Amino acid sequence: MAEVRVLALDFVGTLAGHGPSPDGRLIAKVLGDLPGTVIPDDFPTRFDAVAHRFRESDRALGVRSTFATRLRRAAQDCGAGIPDLRLAMDAVFTALPDARIDALAASALRNLHATGLRCVLASNTDRPERVRLQTLADSKIAECFDALVLSGTLGIRKPDPRFYAAVTEAAACAPENILFVGDNPENDAVGPHAYGMPAVLVRSGPRPAGLPSGIATISHLRDLAAHLNDRRRKAS
Repeated sequence: MAEVRVLALDFVGTLAGHGPSPDGRLIAKVLGDLPGTVIPDDFPTRFDAVAHRFRESDRALGVRSTFATRLRRAAQDCGAGIPDLRLAMDAVFTALPDARIDALAASALRNLHATGLRCVLASNTDRPERVRLQTLADSKIAECFDALVLSGTLGIRKPDPRFYAAVTEAAACAPENILFVGDNPENDAVGPHAYGMPAVLVRSGPRPAGLPSGIATISHLRDLAAHLNDRRRKAS
């Protein structure tokens, strides 16, 4: 059993709860204040309709479109002028509160980091890195992370194998030395396990049917230290 040197941690459902998603009304209000941006009166309705269509098609295809894709399509549909898409996204997610980090999970992370484990945040998110870093800093855990691997920055989402390759590169060690921890069975357990990383699924309910036997489950991040101690005992 390989030594765990790095923790790759999911965000929502692992470190934090679920944050709000931007709707057309909020986006129109925020973007209307950006210089050079033209937002027609029907933009809120158009954006919400586009978001609904993408949710339906994403569900059918088993994927999730990015916020940038939805915003670009809504702008095209109603003739909105958004000259700098990245600036627009940054403004929207600065105005929208991020998910709230669980204090017990934050405490558990600090304790794990204090033992010498390096940490990489590995998250599917539309939020820009600057916004997510501020969220981590507000809970005093930003210093625990050597790197952030975010789908919105990469343009690739879990469970795409290229996402786990990016995690491996950010961690600067072999996959077998990275323990992937998260709450989504496919994204945070089966996907990294198939890539060669050990994985732990954070789940309060029963173990999902069909989950590979090599993937452990814990009910909360505070239980991860005990799991790591158990791994070390089995390896010795």
